[in-house]
Amino acid sequence: QVQLVESGGGLVQPGGSLRLSCAASGSIFSINAMGWYRQGLGKERDLVAGVTSGGRTNYAASVKGRFTIFRDNANNTMYLQMNSLKPEDTAVYYCNADISTIARMLRNYWGQGTQVTVSS
Repeated sequence: QVQLVESGGGLVQPGGSLRLSCAASGSIFSINAMGWYRQGLGKERDLVAGVTSGGRTNYAASVKGRFTIFRDNANNTMYLQMNSLKPEDTAVYYCNADISTIARMLRNYWGQGTQVTVSS
């Protein structure tokens, strides 16, 4: 059994910062690509940022320069540092990862989501 658990969401004023965390646990052999997605009310779920096991990153154009994705491979944890937040960043943020289990089963996993609200 593998779980992804997000934390760090909340209410923040425009221009503020938040750091999201995603902790992977369970029967993990290795974690490949990881990423953060978000889904606003009535919208589709879109990729915000991704990071490979080697640390290469990619970002949606709307967050480039404001958000930073990074991971701690030793602790199976991924982070999203969000600065200069805007109201349009309001969404549920989901953690996603490609994980190979101890049984060598490769699957894609999602976390339960954490709400980020940017409002004055």
